[in-house]
Amino acid sequence: QVQLVESGGGLVQPGGSLRLSCAASGIIFSFYAMGWYRQAPGKQRELVAAITRGGSTNYGDSAKGRFTISRDNAKNAVYLQMNSLKPEDTAVYYCNAGVAGTNYWGQGTQVTVSS
Repeated sequence: QVQLVESGGGLVQPGGSLRLSCAASGIIFSFYAMGWYRQAPGKQRELVAAITRGGSTNYGDSAKGRFTISRDNAKNAVYLQMNSLKPEDTAVYYCNAGVAGTNYWGQGTQVTVSS
């Protein structure tokens, strides 16, 4: 059974930082590209950041320069370091694992940026 479990969300003030984690099980983690997506109320889910099997990274425009995605294949985990958070970063953040057209999603973790 595939499981992606996100953690690390919460309430943070503007300008603050959070580190999201996603623990994967039930897959050969190193085979999968991993990504973080987010969905704000009334908006479509959007790519935040992605990392390939080989470690190449790609960021959505909103994340460039502020967020960093990384993975630890030994721990079957992917991380999202988020700095300089803004109120518009408020959303549910989802972990994704994908390979050859197959995608798995976590249940999401809420990030709220507010003073």
